[in-house]
Amino acid sequence: MDPRDPKAESTERNAPSVEAAFQAVPPEQVAEIVAGELYVSPRPAQPHTRVASQLGVLLGGPFWLGRGGPGGWVILDEPELDLGPRPDKLVPDLAGWRRERMPHSLEGEGAPSHYALAPDWVCEVLSARTQRVDKGPKMRIYGRDGVRHVWHVDPLAHTLDIFRREGGHWLLVESFSTEERVRAEPFDAVDLELALLWAG
Repeated sequence: MDPRDPKAESTERNAPSVEAAFQAVPPEQVAEIVAGELYVSPRPAQPHTRVASQLGVLLGGPFWLGRGGPGGWVILDEPELDLGPRPDKLVPDLAGWRRERMPHSLEGEGAPSHYALAPDWVCEVLSARTQRVDKGPKMRIYGRDGVRHVWHVDPLAHTLDIFRREGGHWLLVESFSTEERVRAEPFDAVDLELALLWAG
């Protein structure tokens, strides 16, 4: 079996020392456990944060709140996703679930801080520090756990790459750049003005 195949990944649990180190990471940093290895990154730089926030606003109105669009989604900023048997603990910049798969997105006081249900869509805003992991092992984990759509946004190059999972592989469906007005799946019911993503 191809070792790059997500099905070939180990089902062993994370080492207790890795879990302890994950819990000890201060809140001003972003901690993830990817294939049993701890990754710690500083909080995103301003261009990264701005683009992620603006994308959340542009999608949240029509697709979460149903204002000017079809609704039917739950879209969250930086959720912790605990996926697979280890579990892998990933923090995408944005994640979205179709409403029928997550009818109760707001649980009570005792709800865990993470989500074990794999989203239908994730967006990673790329940076020099994180893009190797975002484009490699995290994509394999998303595919393994049934995520259907992944977006990669480069806030400096002003590009948006759209990936769809098909036949066990990620297919690059479309690459958009600069200030186009686009229809980007799975949110292609509404135009997305890329110029608004890059606006200061």
